Amino acid sequence: MFDAILIDKTEDGQTVSISQASPDQLPEGDVLVDVAYSTLNYKDALAITGAAPVVRSFPMVPGIDFSGVVAESAHPDYKPGDRVVLNGWGVGEKHWGGLAKQARANGDWLVPLPDGISLKQAMAIGTAGFTAMLCVLALEKQGITPDMGEIVVTGAAGGVGSVAMTLLASRGFDVAAVTGRPAEADYLRQLGASSVIDRAELTGKVRPLAKERWAGGIDVAGSTVLANVLANIKYRGAVAACGLAAGMDLPSSVAPFILRGVTLVGVDSVMCPKAERIAAWNRLARDLDLGKLDAMTTVIPFEEVINTAAKFLEGQIRGRIVVPVGDTPN
Repeated sequence: MFDAILIDKTEDGQTVSISQASPDQLPEGDVLVDVAYSTLNYKDALAITGAAPVVRSFPMVPGIDFSGVVAESAHPDYKPGDRVVLNGWGVGEKHWGGLAKQARANGDWLVPLPDGISLKQAMAIGTAGFTAMLCVLALEKQGITPDMGEIVVTGAAGGVGSVAMTLLASRGFDVAAVTGRPAEADYLRQLGASSVIDRAELTGKVRPLAKERWAGGIDVAGSTVLANVLANIKYRGAVAACGLAAGMDLPSSVAPFILRGVTLVGVDSVMCPKAERIAAWNRLARDLDLGKLDAMTTVIPFEEVINTAAKFLEGQIRGRIVVPVGDTPN
């Protein structure tokens, strides 16, 4: 038996608790992993609190990320003792996730953890950091370079934004950090922001086109925020969109696309092909300033996950939340 956070559903509604589970309860998969660390993401907070219908089947162990060591494997790419990381693939939604001391998964979902990144650091990166790297790669693919101008990052104090700023700054970009929390300005500058913008500037009425301010952007908000970002992108610029924290709508027009040649790139981390996952993790190992990663990371005990989830939805969390789950060394 091992500890697991378990979400269940009764006639009276959703329940969540720290419970005991057994290996026999784990879902199908060809690799058994001793989980070392998991993390708490926005989607995990939605699942744990029941604020949105994230969980697709019950009972469910949340945790869309985990890192750990292979205990058993019937997959040709892995053997006991291998260090691995998992992000996405419906884990924590349809398939038991990482907030338990053991996880069983499809080996094709796993990525070998690159040298130079510890199991703890892998979860400090997590889905948020992995998504941030996919966004940076998307901008690079569109030919966005530091000499073209500043890059705007929305939700800058959150997990995706924090890692994105750090990655961009390490590549020589000037970064405009957008936040609704002015008190975080010093934190954002420590991570690499060259300027800090009040989110209120991007929540007003959307004009088809506005002043050309930024060469590119990384957006976690959607809705009016993304629409205003698009209106301010320079000619031939690009925006990588990966979130919907402000809403799923997009009250924009075609003007940025047909008059300025702006590109809007959708970034998905859940079903991203394995080759792109490996490339992103290898770039993270090479480019991410691990000192800055430590500065944006908070470690919480397993026992505090349920209470912390509610704080996430209240906008009280910045950076990354790491949860030690097992006894596996780094």
